[in-house]
Amino acid sequence: MELSKIDLKLIGWFRRFFQPTARVALFVIFFWFGALKLFDLSPAGPLGIALVAQTFGVDHFNFLYKILAVYECLIGVLFLFPKLTRLVIPLLLLHMIIVSAPLLIVPELAWTGYLVPTLEGQYIIKNLAIVALGIGIAAQTNPLGKNTN
Repeated sequence: MELSKIDLKLIGWFRRFFQPTARVALFVIFFWFGALKLFDLSPAGPLGIALVAQTFGVDHFNFLYKILAVYECLIGVLFLFPKLTRLVIPLLLLHMIIVSAPLLIVPELAWTGYLVPTLEGQYIIKNLAIVALGIGIAAQTNPLGKNTN
C-alpha cells in the first residue's frame, strides 16, 4: 500500500473518531476530578483553600468547593451530548478562567520562580490542552441554521 493511501486512511480515521474520543476524554477528566472534589478526595483541596481565602474568605470554602465539584461533573456529562456543545463550551471556558486564577492570585503555590511552575502550577497550565480540545470540538459544530441531512 502506498504511503499516501495509508496517510489518507489514517487521516480519515482520526477525523471520524476525533469527536467521540475527545468528548469521552473530557467527560472522564471533568467527571472524575469533580467526583474527587465532591467526596473530598482531590489533592487540589489546599490550592482551592488558598484561592478562596484570597478571594471570598475561607469560611466559604466548603460551599464553593462543592459547587465547583458539581460544576465539573456537569461539564463532563454535557460533553457526552453533541447537541449541547454550544452550552458546554462557555461553561468550559468559564471553568478554565476560575481554575487558572491561582497562577495570579496565589502565585506562591503556583510558581517556584520566574516561569518555573510548581506541580500545582503545571497542573493548571496543562489546562491549555483542555481548552484546545474544546476549541477543536466547537470548530466541528454545525453553524446554526445549517441543515445537517
